[in-house]
Amino acid sequence: MKKMLVVASSLLLANLLSACATGGGAPSARAVLEARSGSSVAGEVVFTGQPGGLRVTVAASGLSPGEHGFHIHEIGDCSAPDATSAKGHYNPAGKAHGHHASNDRHGGDLPNLTADARGEARFAADLPGLTLDEIYGRSVVIHADPDDYKSQPAGNSGKRVACGVIVRR
Repeated sequence: MKKMLVVASSLLLANLLSACATGGGAPSARAVLEARSGSSVAGEVVFTGQPGGLRVTVAASGLSPGEHGFHIHEIGDCSAPDATSAKGHYNPAGKAHGHHASNDRHGGDLPNLTADARGEARFAADLPGLTLDEIYGRSVVIHADPDDYKSQPAGNSGKRVACGVIVRR
């Protein structure tokens, strides 16, 4: 009986520690950023499900200081040296490119990232209306320039300097 109690306690502890290591069991997705277009950008993007949408957190380095366009792209393929294999912005409603806070925008239009003087960007935001199921298997892209939130079709944000495929965690 004592041995059974020890085994059960060990299993319970292992499950609790596993839940802590994965953010308490909240559903999530992750993309490891890979350098593209001759850049040295690296980092990670994590999407966590929450009521009414997603929470995105970004940790990136190797960027030029300043703002950078940041989008979810249609295809989960970062194989091209310039990340054009990721295709255009994720756009399930067929809308024009726009500001991330507007209802008239692509589903993949996200806020710009801002890199500090060391080229590092740390960012977190809520993304209402998106679900994990619709972004699994797509990609995230960081661009060289800021998104102007109006130019069509992609905000005039320049070359793609990092790309990562969004996978279930």
